[in-house]
Amino acid sequence: MRITLVGSRHFGVTTLDMLRQHEVEIARVVVADPEDRLAAAAKAAGIDVVVQADPKLVVASEIAEGTELIVSAHSHARISKQALATAQLGGIGYHPSLLPRHRGIAAIEWTIKVGDPIAGGTVYHLADRMDAGAIAAQEWCFVKKGETARELWERALAPLGQKLLAEVIDYAKTHHALPAIPQDERFATRAPALSPH
Repeated sequence: MRITLVGSRHFGVTTLDMLRQHEVEIARVVVADPEDRLAAAAKAAGIDVVVQADPKLVVASEIAEGTELIVSAHSHARISKQALATAQLGGIGYHPSLLPRHRGIAAIEWTIKVGDPIAGGTVYHLADRMDAGAIAAQEWCFVKKGETARELWERALAPLGQKLLAEVIDYAKTHHALPAIPQDERFATRAPALSPH
């Protein structure tokens, strides 16, 4: 399984490590910032690194040739339709909510803000609309009373993301396909960035 990883920061690095343990070929890592820790980790591992021309968009030429699956891990860039079309299986990303609930950049903050007792994570198919692609894997967890968004991410949602991504990648390796359950639009909610008080 030949993968292009698009991502950033700590979650990007832990995803890179997880992929390396799952015996897939990481053909390339795509980052928005050349100084990002994911770029440094990939270079140290001898993996080709490409910096996006536009930090908000990944284009087809930035995806490694022969990529079977694009994996997005903490990337705030949209992966263009043309870029997704270059990969046989398209692309997957991890979103720290029970999609279709809390679509958007501040999913965990909204989980805390509205007092959800349950949170969760979703591995979903990358699509034209943000966080709206079919669900490949999903699992829930409880939210602790008084927990901050960062604490919830570090305690439960980041590890859950690694677990679900690993399961979907193992499935893709075995079946050369991805599970896909369409999201129910009736339950979709938005999670735009919260303005600082």
